[in-house]
Order: sequence, then C-alpha cells, then structure tokens
Amino acid sequence: MIVSSERNFIATRRRRFTVQGIKSRHRARAARIAPGDRLCWYVTGRAVFAATATVRSPVFVGRERIWISDGKPDPYPWRVRIAKDAAVPPRRGVPAGSLRGRLRFVKRREPHWTLAFQGNLHELVAADFALIERAVRSAMSP
Repeated sequence: MIVSSERNFIATRRRRFTVQGIKSRHRARAARIAPGDRLCWYVTGRAVFAATATVRSPVFVGRERIWISDGKPDPYPWRVRIAKDAAVPPRRGVPAGSLRGRLRFVKRREPHWTLAFQGNLHELVAADFALIERAVRSAMSP
C-alpha cells in the first residue's frame, strides 16, 4: 500500500499510473517489490483508498522530481513501473473507515486505527488487498 498525499496521487495519475516512487528511507521494503506485485493507494487528507495497480518492473533508481514530500525533501528514488487496474478520483474514493473492521492491518492498531496509515509503504496480506480492490472497483460504478 502506498500512503500518499492527494497532490502526489494526482502526480501518479497524471503519469497515467505508469510509474510510482517510494521514499528513500524505505529502500529495504522497496527492494522486496517485484513484477506482478500489486499496489493500492491510500490518499491522506481524504482518508480514502483510490486506486490499485500491478507492478511491471523491478525496482530502479530515478531522480526526476515527480512527487513532493511534505516534510524533509525526498526524491522518492526507488521506483517501479506500474499498470493501473482500478482508479477513482480521490473525491470518490473509498473511505478507509468504511473498511476498518474488516482490514487485518487496521484491526491490530485499535483503538488508534488511523496509525495504520502512517508511513509511505506498507505490505498487506492478500485478503486486505482484495477487499480494498473490490471496494475501489465498486466506487468506479456510477
């Protein structure tokens, strides 16, 4: 799961979900990402899930400034090529609170469940990812 500001989610969307960067401090986690892995986006501020994608490349280093860190400047150097699977604008995203009781990675943080969304990159169990993806696909329907 990529935890992203709305501004950075839009930067990824403007690139048609073809590439995603990961903050420099997450080098070890990023190194475990492989082609075929799946990503989902949690958009901070709105507290919603807004997209899923499939990783299409090994991790590579990129320096082009695409994403902007809210804190200390970060080039998001660890990058993967991706292909969008499902996406909605953040304003139509799936509220994380609506899935709260069914997501394993959130349940273990109770009663402070919002702490589950701190940090830029999280590994989810398959059942949590599948639930998020189904919800995002449902949000795509008018």
